[in-house]
Amino acid sequence: MIINFITILLLIRPSLPLGSKTRHFEWEVGYMFRSPDCVENLVMGINGQFPGPTIRAEAGDTLHVKLTNKLHTEGVVIHWHGIRQLGTPWADGTASVSQCVINPGDTFVYRFKVDKAGTYFYHGHYGMQRTAGLYGSLIVDVAEGEKEPFDYDGEFSLLLSDWWHRSVHEQEVGLSSVPFRWIGEPQSLLINGRGQYTCSLASSFANGNTTAGRRGRCGFLGHEECAPQILHVLPNRTYRLRLASATSLSSLNFAVSSHKLVVVEADGNYVQPFAVDDLDIYSGESYSVLLATDQNPAANYFISAGVRGRQPNTTQALTILNYKPNPPFKPPASPPPVTPRWDDFDRSRRFSLKIHALGGRSRKPPRKSNRQILLLNTQNTVDGLLRWSINNISLALPATPYLGSIKYRLKHAFDGAPPPETFPENYNLARPPANPNSTVGSRVYRLQLNSTVDVVLQNANAMQENVSEIHPWHLHGHDFWVLGHGKGRFAAAEAERHFNLEDPPLRNTAVVYPYGWTAVRFAADNPGVWAFHCHVEAHLHMGMGVVFAEGVGRVRGIPRAAIACGLTAKMEMAAKEEEEDGN
Repeated sequence: MIINFITILLLIRPSLPLGSKTRHFEWEVGYMFRSPDCVENLVMGINGQFPGPTIRAEAGDTLHVKLTNKLHTEGVVIHWHGIRQLGTPWADGTASVSQCVINPGDTFVYRFKVDKAGTYFYHGHYGMQRTAGLYGSLIVDVAEGEKEPFDYDGEFSLLLSDWWHRSVHEQEVGLSSVPFRWIGEPQSLLINGRGQYTCSLASSFANGNTTAGRRGRCGFLGHEECAPQILHVLPNRTYRLRLASATSLSSLNFAVSSHKLVVVEADGNYVQPFAVDDLDIYSGESYSVLLATDQNPAANYFISAGVRGRQPNTTQALTILNYKPNPPFKPPASPPPVTPRWDDFDRSRRFSLKIHALGGRSRKPPRKSNRQILLLNTQNTVDGLLRWSINNISLALPATPYLGSIKYRLKHAFDGAPPPETFPENYNLARPPANPNSTVGSRVYRLQLNSTVDVVLQNANAMQENVSEIHPWHLHGHDFWVLGHGKGRFAAAEAERHFNLEDPPLRNTAVVYPYGWTAVRFAADNPGVWAFHCHVEAHLHMGMGVVFAEGVGRVRGIPRAAIACGLTAKMEMAAKEEEEDGN
């Protein structure tokens, strides 16, 4: 019996590789002047780099990141997107949830294990600092001696993002103004922090759904800050492209002219390989695709990322697949791929349904769940402010991090009432809310440790007639199984008959389509407090998120610096005063 129990534990928490290492980084976060899209602007970066430095590690390694805040007037935290933080919930990097913000001039040490190989990234998780440019790539290779289920000859990491010319602070204030002020769609899309607003790599072509053909030729020499990072390849090879989307708003479609893409990984989990001409990637998602350089070696080819899900007003991001020994900036003979129609959501759904877990490489979900939570996404108003709400509560994070206040059972740190787990059956999903008023709250969904939880994300009409937006939802601290997508209202009896319980993909981010629903299942087996929210940064800022807590009493070793604010700071001060009085 004891041997069987140990075997089960090993399956749940794989042992660390013998060759695991501790990798040390010292970072300073600050503003700097850069021209990411050929227009100079303020950018938030790390150690003078934008995007921030790429972290490369092996599964089982420990990362030790000493982060100093060099911003003069802002706090900062960094979230390690897709890393589950097993045993280190305070290192998740979520302001007011897992830790206090790092104040100007202060230093905080993030120390955690990267337990699973995959394509990840990191980004700011305070205010709208991801919009300001605080992000970078995090690549976890398989542990020494292990092998991935596919072969390739080389690889490239492509971090996708969007970029505005107007200040992130102006955007932030506009979102919280009466009347509501929206600064509009991004000016540029970036690939590895580089885009072209004032010129186009495709100026000689009139592409049907971009303004590229109406912009002048770039004429790059290659050293410019906004010059594209060209992918240099050899003919008749296979390359792995690691794609991650750090966009603040934009859903994207990625393609390489004349080349098929074979999808092999999603959010750090292997999937059954399947070939596509292009793929949709939403904010918070990551993929690995294999690309065979099997086309005419005398030519170069465009790589593109274009807007999906919103009516595009932003030019495609472009770079070049350079077949050696062709000159890097030799113009491709064919125009960039045409991004599919922005509102062809059936096409998007078909892509989502192609993603299945690779057999033998991930666990199957439990056949039943212990609890089902229905979350209705709506747009509302609170005291005249435009907000996003979940089950009519718009999330407002407290001054004291949940991890500390729940661990130490502090009263009045947040609203202790249980949040609603469903919404009225007569709610009309197809119309703006009959009563647009909502409330602000900081409630927490308390989950039983080691229980199985189903969450159904239900989309609805926004405040404007005939508008329902795409929302990519990201769960901290866990992967979940995506059991299914559907149109209209979720009807449990019918929908559950069609859940994929055999090979659903494990993800940490899932999209809910306009007027539709998405069902996910996860094991609440990671003690801590975890955010679950829309990864569109403006939507989270306006309240579209919830908080889960599980097994917090079992959390040990919370660093003082993680909770040295709010009521936990006062608790510590009171304890010190009592100790001094006793002496």
